[in-house]
Amino acid sequence: MSEQAGIGSAKEAADHELILAFGRLQGAANRLEYILGRALEEECGVSHLMFEVLLILGRAGAPGLSMRAIAQEQVLTTGGATRLVDRMEAAGLVTRADSPDDRRAKLVRLTPLGEETTVRASHVHVENIERYFMEPLPAEDRRRFAEDLRLLSHSARDVLPRLP
Repeated sequence: MSEQAGIGSAKEAADHELILAFGRLQGAANRLEYILGRALEEECGVSHLMFEVLLILGRAGAPGLSMRAIAQEQVLTTGGATRLVDRMEAAGLVTRADSPDDRRAKLVRLTPLGEETTVRASHVHVENIERYFMEPLPAEDRRRFAEDLRLLSHSARDVLPRLP
């Protein structure tokens, strides 16, 4: 298949249009993750991953989400999600409550501090997204770019295996 793609050497691989495009996407995402994540930590005291979980829980509303649902949404193991939620609970951002549907299960939900932190961090995050993510793009391309990213994200999500 690599011969069909016109790749016969490491140099051709490194210069392949599709490989370069994906590398640029990955590089941009990594750099933006660092810039935006650092701002959330410095200004709001939460990591970008914690902020994403706060958003997921805010979107879910009451009664909350199971650890498995959080893990699936963030592409984490359930153990990784549990450790993250443990840290968030220790910080007072979330609480665990009994599930109304399953006495054995616990659901994670925002505390008032978690709600306030989500709102405050969102203001910081939106400002930085506009500055570092949208402003460098031509104004006429921004909406289409955001829609294309949504399509890519959903397409990749649909390929991932679901947690049992």
